[in-house]
Amino acid sequence: MWKFCIDTGGTFTDCIATDPKGQTLRAKVLSSSCVRGRVVRKVSDRELEIEQSERVPQDFFRGYEFRVLSGKGRGFSAQILSWDAESGLVELDAELALEVSGDLCEIQSPEEPPILAARLLTGCRLDEALPDIDLRLATTRGTNALLERKGARTAFLTTRGFRDLLGIGDQRRPRLFELGIQKLDPLPELVYEATGRLDYKGNEIEALDEEGVRKFTRSALEKGVTAFSIAFMHSYRNPEHELRALEILKEEGVRFVSVSCQLSPFVKLLPRAETTVVDGYLSPIMESYLNSVANSLGEDGAGSDRDEVSRRFRIMTSAGGLVSRGSYHPKDSLLSGPAGGVVGASRSGLKVGYHKTIAFDMGGTSTDVSRYDGEFDYRFEQRIGAARVYAPSLRIETVAAGGGSVCWFDGSALRVGPHSAGASPGPACYGAGGPLAITDVNLLLGRLRAEAFGIPVFPNAAELKLEELGDEIEKATGKRMGKAAMLEGFLAIANETMAEAIRKISTAEGFDAADYALVAFGGAGGLHACDVASMLSMDTVIFPKDAGLLSAFGLGQASVEQFAEKQPLEALQNCQGQIEDWVRELEQNAIEKLLGDGVARREIEIVAPRYELRYRGQESILEISGGDTGSIESRFQTAYQNQFGFLPEAGVIELVAIRSVARSRIHDLESEHFAQQESSSGGATLEGPQVLQGPHSTVYIARDWNACTGSDGTLLMRKSKEADVRRERNEVVELELFTNRFLSIVGDMGALLERAAFSTNVKDRKDFSCAMLDAKGYLVANAPHIPVHLGALGVCVRKVLEAMALEDGDVVVTNHPAFGGSHLPDVTLIAPVYTETGDKLIGYVANRAHHAEIGGISPGSMPPNARSLAEEGVVISPFKLASSEGVDWPSMLRLLRDSHYPSRSVEENVADLSAQLASIRLGQKALRVLCEKEGVERVGHYMNLLKGRAETALRSALEGLGETETIEERLDNGAVVRARLSKQSSSKWLLDFTGTAAMQGDNYNATPAITTSAAIYVLRLLADVDLPLNEGFLEVVDIRIPEGMLNPRFESDPKQCPAVVAGNVEVSQLVVSCLIRALKLAACSQSTMNNLIFGTESFGYYETIAGGEGATDSRPGASGVHTHMTNTAMTDPEIMELRYPVRVEEFSIRSGSGGKGRQSGGDGVVKRIRFLEPVTLSLLTQRRNERPFGMEGGEPGACGIQLVVSPEGEQMELAGNGSWELEAGSILLMKTPGGGGWGERAQSI
Repeated sequence: MWKFCIDTGGTFTDCIATDPKGQTLRAKVLSSSCVRGRVVRKVSDRELEIEQSERVPQDFFRGYEFRVLSGKGRGFSAQILSWDAESGLVELDAELALEVSGDLCEIQSPEEPPILAARLLTGCRLDEALPDIDLRLATTRGTNALLERKGARTAFLTTRGFRDLLGIGDQRRPRLFELGIQKLDPLPELVYEATGRLDYKGNEIEALDEEGVRKFTRSALEKGVTAFSIAFMHSYRNPEHELRALEILKEEGVRFVSVSCQLSPFVKLLPRAETTVVDGYLSPIMESYLNSVANSLGEDGAGSDRDEVSRRFRIMTSAGGLVSRGSYHPKDSLLSGPAGGVVGASRSGLKVGYHKTIAFDMGGTSTDVSRYDGEFDYRFEQRIGAARVYAPSLRIETVAAGGGSVCWFDGSALRVGPHSAGASPGPACYGAGGPLAITDVNLLLGRLRAEAFGIPVFPNAAELKLEELGDEIEKATGKRMGKAAMLEGFLAIANETMAEAIRKISTAEGFDAADYALVAFGGAGGLHACDVASMLSMDTVIFPKDAGLLSAFGLGQASVEQFAEKQPLEALQNCQGQIEDWVRELEQNAIEKLLGDGVARREIEIVAPRYELRYRGQESILEISGGDTGSIESRFQTAYQNQFGFLPEAGVIELVAIRSVARSRIHDLESEHFAQQESSSGGATLEGPQVLQGPHSTVYIARDWNACTGSDGTLLMRKSKEADVRRERNEVVELELFTNRFLSIVGDMGALLERAAFSTNVKDRKDFSCAMLDAKGYLVANAPHIPVHLGALGVCVRKVLEAMALEDGDVVVTNHPAFGGSHLPDVTLIAPVYTETGDKLIGYVANRAHHAEIGGISPGSMPPNARSLAEEGVVISPFKLASSEGVDWPSMLRLLRDSHYPSRSVEENVADLSAQLASIRLGQKALRVLCEKEGVERVGHYMNLLKGRAETALRSALEGLGETETIEERLDNGAVVRARLSKQSSSKWLLDFTGTAAMQGDNYNATPAITTSAAIYVLRLLADVDLPLNEGFLEVVDIRIPEGMLNPRFESDPKQCPAVVAGNVEVSQLVVSCLIRALKLAACSQSTMNNLIFGTESFGYYETIAGGEGATDSRPGASGVHTHMTNTAMTDPEIMELRYPVRVEEFSIRSGSGGKGRQSGGDGVVKRIRFLEPVTLSLLTQRRNERPFGMEGGEPGACGIQLVVSPEGEQMELAGNGSWELEAGSILLMKTPGGGGWGERAQSI
């Protein structure tokens, strides 16, 4: 029997086949299911001589469609009547009068690309049945349909109150510095809110409205909907409502139904709903595709023959295993192609004796990397475009760097990507007018030969684009950059991007990349592997024989696989005795599914179970594999200590999930031998630099690397131990490289903090920020976290340095507004970074995180009625939390417990501080390592140049800008923020807040740090450049902040200091609105964070709620999104109900609340919460009296409003600021403001 392993990618379909005699055959065809060629000559109007590369038998192409792609005959098509294999003559069923000699052409198959590949290798014509085939298939068909939004017409059924769940998402904007926020519309075209409700335990509160479901289904079917997706609240606990809705849909004749309790039975409504919608959206598309393939294989009969064919047709999943069609769900295979590559890479490494490998798959638009350590690393949540999917997947990190990545100049630095030239027009060398791309760079550097393309290429076109880029750089900088410097620079930037992806799956997770071999594959992997490996101190690169077809190879090495999983969500100590029974049950479940997939019992093996654990209160999990169940706790603690550097004291370990895997046995590969692995000369050893060209891939052996070929064709490359990988490059190039490294450091700090934190505000809402500062305490780079924190961190560091000297090993903690703090829940850690010897200061790292509870007169530490700083919570003047002698927890605990208004959650404070401390240590280590490699002076130099880039960008944006009017914006209490931007000299501008209100008696006082943050944020919007936010923007603009509301006086006694809690969250938004109005950048967004706080003496909860965005001249405002100085995620409604005594009854768009205009403002949201226990409710909001302004004649947005409904049904409107004691059963209804419109509405005639 023939065996085929086929991976259908976006551009090419790769195929490796074994014929009945055991001979291996290979093919690579276009995923458009055609064969490209050239017309050699026109014999007659119906007969042409064609040149094409496939070796096929007589009349093979009979019945295919012939098309002319270029020249005068472009667009002509006809069916092929006959094909002469020897001469290349085709006879057509239509006349072609035009001359087409030399024109490009294609021969189009009527079948799917896997079948075309099968016919090419078997030689079977269209009118011949294919022989019996065992097919293993990976495909991007579903992924492409999702990204291109070409799925089925879909309806979504969800719980009443959540019709806009998918549109709001987690309420964050995708790009932090964006006006005219662009959010993709949800996939479903119809949404039904079903009456019927479960509580967080799965108990029924309200019965499902079955008749309503039935009526909606009939209506949707009449409108042409073909796919339905169902996700109800808490169906992971009790699937009864979802399953009954499924029955009703089936009774009404619906064929395609995806149900969340079956696809992703885990807590969190939003990702479960997104997963289910994606599955439903793709189900009809994928069934049609797979049916087409199966029918060509002979699966069109009935009975046992059909079953047999079905068992011989298996599909690859994102988890690297194979399933039968009966077990297949579209959501499981969105990364099936990359997963095949990872499996192929791991087996290629094992074959040559390497058990620790990193897969490096570089294609045309992106690069995928993954780590293998004897077993695969998995993840269970993935993002495909804008969609989030819960499904098992190999842990694959993807970056937008590939052969098609565009090489460009942004005015101050060379850039690579993230946009791609694509297949059309493609890189410049394709000759279709495309931009300079990495493929062109490799071609011009001699790393890639023209004959490697298989299509005509034009190196001169690439040269011309390079020349144009050189002219652009010279015009901007006044200096001519050499061609070689540009090419080497672009190459280095692309390599750095890919190396950073590998750091994320190795160094950032506690693994040293140098301990691994790099397995390079994909169309471009071999061209960059040596350079990327050198950057990571890796000394071995494996280039498999089938590197250009490795995903197909991996399919042949994959096992048939089934997962079974359970989510206990229980304390480990409470369920320890049940674990072995649960594992046995899951294993049997997986075995039964595998038997149903046609795997014989003797061929089944059980993989060691995987346990997902975390400390209760954390969001991030750690996975522990196998072993004795009694050692789970100790192994988890060891893994936690290794990854985070600390163990929470007295933390309860929670067993989140158990997963078991059953798979068909994988047979060992025969080892490959290398005759002269250690030889440096002679024999089969090759010395770099040189290029090796294969039939489907090219490899570049770099300088200081050598290579030898194994007995099965694998190329093993090794770096010379004495190789020096550091090179001097042009400053324009180095600046981009250093910028990426700086961003990587602060990004990794943030990722660790998020994983290790306990507070809901950090782990769920992402209310934290991380930054790197230079040796003088000026902000250099930040991760794109919360804007209100970022600009303040430089001020904070400098204020602390004025108060105390910091030595190597010191870590300072503070939340005091007089020292650059914002409000008391935002706790900041600062640490100097010295060289390894401790004799030279490099700079500083800092983070700021919002603690859910830090004391004060009301739970949640955001008291609206506070009149002094002391009433807002524990005040932490700067002190050394850590030094070279250790961590001073006793002093920290005394502060938290013994203050006038102590914290209600001291243990959580300590846990979050520990997470912040671990993040600081990571940042220190990473910056120190960078300096060891590059030198302190060079690092400092590029810190300054990065700030200089910001200065140059802003100076350019300010050119031609006249002095602004003095603009006023008012708080709801009447207090004014007044601002004016004026030019003081040829090089300096002044942002003057003179005339702003005096210090407030309530808590609406900001600080210079907050005001500076708001100013830097708006200046970054004005500059509109893709740069890390840093204090280089303030080199152009001085800020004058007179004493008053934006610069209150702080005494030494907190009881005599002004309250500031609303200054951080509300005044900051007003400052931004004022400046945006002055610069005429946009209409007013909701201009509030809608702070909601509730709790008791035992807990506190805090969140900010989305609203409407102001419109711009070119775009309407987005609805249901966070704007400007905040960008925190919502807490998922199921998580909120699981952890707190509430029921979330509605979270939807407030239709009509956006201001009308030529471009209308975005709508706010409606949030309805029922409190199940008595709570203290606090609100800090604005725009309840002052409507968000429109611009250029646009109408203002609607004001916000909040109501409380008592248990008896009495309704009361609440003020925008205040605290109230609510009874159990009370309901809060909050309606947030809309954004202002831009421009006058067109008058209807």
